[in-house]
Amino acid sequence: MDTKLQAYIDRLNKLNFKEMYNNDFFLTWEKTDDEIEATFIVADVLRYLRENNIDVSIFESGLGISLFRDNSTRTRFSFASACNLLGLEVQDLDEGKSQIAHGETVRETANMISFMADVIGIRDDMYIGKGNTYMHQVSNAVQEGHKEGILEQRPTLVNLQCDIDHPTQCMADMLHLIHYFGGIENMKGKKIAMTWAYSPSYGKPLSVPQGVIGLMTRFGMDVVLAHPEGYEVMPEVEKTAKENAKNSGGSFTKTNSMKEAFNNADIVYPKSWAPFAAMEKRTDLYGKGDTEGIKKLEKELLAHNAMHKDWECTEELMSTTKNGKALYLHCLPADITDVSCDEGEVAASVFDRYRDPLYKQASFKPYIIAAMIFLAKIKDPATTLKAIKDRGTKRRYL
Repeated sequence: MDTKLQAYIDRLNKLNFKEMYNNDFFLTWEKTDDEIEATFIVADVLRYLRENNIDVSIFESGLGISLFRDNSTRTRFSFASACNLLGLEVQDLDEGKSQIAHGETVRETANMISFMADVIGIRDDMYIGKGNTYMHQVSNAVQEGHKEGILEQRPTLVNLQCDIDHPTQCMADMLHLIHYFGGIENMKGKKIAMTWAYSPSYGKPLSVPQGVIGLMTRFGMDVVLAHPEGYEVMPEVEKTAKENAKNSGGSFTKTNSMKEAFNNADIVYPKSWAPFAAMEKRTDLYGKGDTEGIKKLEKELLAHNAMHKDWECTEELMSTTKNGKALYLHCLPADITDVSCDEGEVAASVFDRYRDPLYKQASFKPYIIAAMIFLAKIKDPATTLKAIKDRGTKRRYL
C-alpha cells in the first residue's frame, strides 16, 4: 500500500466513530470530534483514490433519493456526484409529481421511496422549526419500516441543509480550510469573520452562518459573528458555539461592526441571511396561509436590508485583514455588486480574485457527502478502503 493511503488509514484507526454506522447525519454538533475528523479523513481518501483513477464504489446497485424543497445547484449535484461515486443511482423526488400533493403522509412517503434506497438526502431550509423536524420524521419512519421488515435495509438520511444547519456545506468549508492552511492542527488561533452582508433579496436561510459558528468553534479558532442589530441567529446555536469555543480553547464573539470583524481576520465569510425573528414570523404566516401578511413582511425585510447596503465585502475591508490577504469564503451563489445585482454582498474585484479558491471550496462537498454515506454504510471503513485500493479497479480504462 502506498505511504499516503497508509497514513490516512493509520489516522482513521486511532478514532472512535462506530456510532456513525447505520446512523444519520443531521447536525455537526451532534457528532463527536472523532466522528467529524473521520468524515474529513474518509473524504480525503475517496478524493485521493479517485484522483488516482481508482474506482471507489461500494454498491453494485441501489438508489440515493434526493428531496429538495428549495432551489439548489451545488448541493443537488454534489449529492448526485457522491452517490454515483459510491455506485448508487439517484432519483429525485418531485413532490409536485408525487402523491404527497394528494395528502400522502410522511410515514407512507418515506417507506414507499425506500424499498431499494440506501440513502435519502433532504434539503428543507425555508421554515424555522420545520426542516430538521421533517428530516427526523422521515428517519423515524424508515427505521420503523426496517424494524417491521418492510424495508430490507434502513436508508441513511443526510441533511443537505435544514433550518438549523448546513452540515455538508460547512464540513466542506472546513476541509477546504484544513487543506489551505496545511492541516487541522493549524486551525487553532485562526480568526474567521462570519459576517452578514447586504443582499437585494430577502429570506435567505440562517443555516450557513449557524453551521459555521457551530462547527468552526470546535477547532480552537477565533470565530466572530457580525451582523447589524436585528439580524440575530438562533440563540441555542450561539450557546453551542460558546460551549465549543470553551472546550477547544478558541473564542466566540459577536459584534455589530463588519469592520471590526474583518480586522486582522485570516478568513472572511460575508453572507446574507434573514433575521431569526423574521423567519419565525414568516413560518407562522405560511402556516396560516396569510398571503397578504407574507407580502407585507417581504416589503418590510427588503426595506430593512436596504438600510445596510454598506455591509459589503470591499477591497478596502479586505485590506484590513491579516496582511491584507484573508481567504474569502462563500457558499455560492454570491450577490456580486455590478454583476449579479446593482449592490450586493461582495465587490466584483474581490470575488474575481478569489474565484478559483471558491470553486475549490465547493469541490470538497461531493466528497464530504460521500464520506458521510460511506461511514454510515461500512462497518469497518479502514479495512474497506484498503480493500478498494488492493482491488485496484480502474474508474476509467485509459
